Amino acid sequence: MLTYFYIFSPCKMAKNKTPKKRSILRTALRVILIMFLASMAYVILCKWMMPPITTTQIVDVCRGYGLKRDYVSWNEISRNIKLAALASEDQRFAEHGGFDWKSIDKSVNGPVNKKRKNKIRGAGASTISQQTAKNVFLWQGSGIGRYIRKVPEFYYTQLIEWTWGKKRILEVYLNVIEMGPGIYGVEAASQAYFHKSAKNLSRSEAAMIIACLPNPKKFTVVPMSRRVSWRYPKIMAQMDNLEGDEDIEDLLK
Repeated sequence: MLTYFYIFSPCKMAKNKTPKKRSILRTALRVILIMFLASMAYVILCKWMMPPITTTQIVDVCRGYGLKRDYVSWNEISRNIKLAALASEDQRFAEHGGFDWKSIDKSVNGPVNKKRKNKIRGAGASTISQQTAKNVFLWQGSGIGRYIRKVPEFYYTQLIEWTWGKKRILEVYLNVIEMGPGIYGVEAASQAYFHKSAKNLSRSEAAMIIACLPNPKKFTVVPMSRRVSWRYPKIMAQMDNLEGDEDIEDLLK
């Protein structure tokens, strides 16, 4: 009877459970460490190579949109579309460290400084660094998935800022961003809409392509949607405002 009580006593059972809990914890920590190291390795690899495929591209293929893309290097991308992307999506890209805290905090509604008047980018919008991190390493979508994505988005945004540098971030962004139904990157968009290479895009053509963001399936370039026709002249005006800015000029060299 005493032996039976000893074997099945609560204290003995608690002692038996403790090693199992420790084993589960060690396994979980090991998995987290492996995932962390794998993510860092992939980020470092993508400093020199374009991502083989992204989650958004896979989803579009599954939905029947197909996949049109043609990765091109920095020197094969028109200065015009680089400037258009900065003017429309992230005018402080050359200055911030991945997050535009001034816009997030809505510290100002007008000019951020004397050189950047009448900004069209809304306060709190995602920076180009955040959009690149989301497009390359994570997923699109709203609802609860958007909030789940925030922590890894912060992690990947900081990681690419530290390891890639601004030129590489903008180069990857312009190669992986969706610019039409199943159309990814400036080269595919330029060929689809204007039948020319991305390095030969004019200012107006570049502004038209960027004007389709953030919903290129709805805001089409060809045929030109009402929003694109309204927005692209405003982007061109912002391109004029940014021209000559020292930080922008250094970035676009």
